[in-house]
Amino acid sequence: MLEKDIERYLTQEVKKRGGMCFKFVSPGNTGVPDRIVLTPGGKVVFVELKTATGRLQPIQRYMHREMRKRGAEVDVLYGLQGVETFLQVVMPCEV
Repeated sequence: MLEKDIERYLTQEVKKRGGMCFKFVSPGNTGVPDRIVLTPGGKVVFVELKTATGRLQPIQRYMHREMRKRGAEVDVLYGLQGVETFLQVVMPCEV
């Protein structure tokens, strides 16, 4: 599965759960995460998406580390399973 397909799935599922999922583009700042997720409760999570076998680039590791130093929550999700786990933990569906 391609990263763009995983990203599309994350976006759809976050919206179904009442959240918002913004594409994160920061001109001149390489290595920033792909998405910003805002939960219905106001939690903000920066999300980097990778295929199941994908790898972070050194600049991504650096940027994520710098963001975390400043208190940001940055999650790296690998494949659809990573997205499913993220959703269960951060935005569980009401049963």
